[in-house]
Amino acid sequence: MQTPREVLVIGGSRYFGKRLIARLLAAGDRVTVLNRGSSPPPPGAVHLVADRDDESSLRGVLGSRGFDVVVDQVCYTPRQAAIARRVLAGRTRRYVMTSTVEVYEYEDSIALVREDAVDPTTVPVDFGLPWDDPAFLDSHYGEGKRQAESVFSTESAFPFTAVRVAHVLGGDDDFTGRLVHYADRISTGEPIAVPVDNRPATYIHVEEIADFLAWTVGQDFTGPVNAASRGLLGTEELCRAVAAHLPGGKAVFRPAELGEVSPFSFARSYGMDNARATRLGFTFGDVRHWLPRAVTETLGKNA
Repeated sequence: MQTPREVLVIGGSRYFGKRLIARLLAAGDRVTVLNRGSSPPPPGAVHLVADRDDESSLRGVLGSRGFDVVVDQVCYTPRQAAIARRVLAGRTRRYVMTSTVEVYEYEDSIALVREDAVDPTTVPVDFGLPWDDPAFLDSHYGEGKRQAESVFSTESAFPFTAVRVAHVLGGDDDFTGRLVHYADRISTGEPIAVPVDNRPATYIHVEEIADFLAWTVGQDFTGPVNAASRGLLGTEELCRAVAAHLPGGKAVFRPAELGEVSPFSFARSYGMDNARATRLGFTFGDVRHWLPRAVTETLGKNA
């Protein structure tokens, strides 16, 4: 029987974060969840309430606690990374940050992009940018994650890995509204705006990324790792799956300027190579196998 691990999850109150916590508890781990108190963790987890942006508050609530692994679900800026690095140095044997495919926003390759396309140790960090401005942070999501990875990677306080997550689909609690966006337009016949040259992307099911993160907690590799199901999906194929869920539904597309396009419409290639994770021992599913299920889960009560 596996020895229980002490795991700290920062954030994780919704979507695949709460699924990760459930998996860790089911495996017998002792899980501590730290958030701002917006929602309680599942039964069995210890709940700590603090604002991660307030270093003294974070230190105070953690006290003398130490952990085998920290999983940081909500690190969006280099400032947040720097605070976490200072506060948790010497408190954990491993730090896992949930990052994003958006770190590759400057890449455009027909081939699937590997982790070494963005080396976090070479990414410049600018703490002076207006990271506290929600509008700035929203429009610089990929850059914030890239710089956060850099903070953890260049002045290492603990073994660190960044899980670069593909676009997540599925579940009846998808708060993003992206599939609903398509369902609404297909139902009404409203055109769906896409780039003139619309490129495919990689995706992952909400349960699969929870599985991958839970698996990662038990591993010891470091550095960035891509997490994506096998296969690429374009907007048209994604919309066909949505239309199949809607009686008489048919998608109509309208070429548009990049700033006007719908979710999951990309003017550049957005595919991630998952070979590193596969070599490390995790087997991903095929996007086309779970796509119909993801659509049904998300749109079941919206159709």
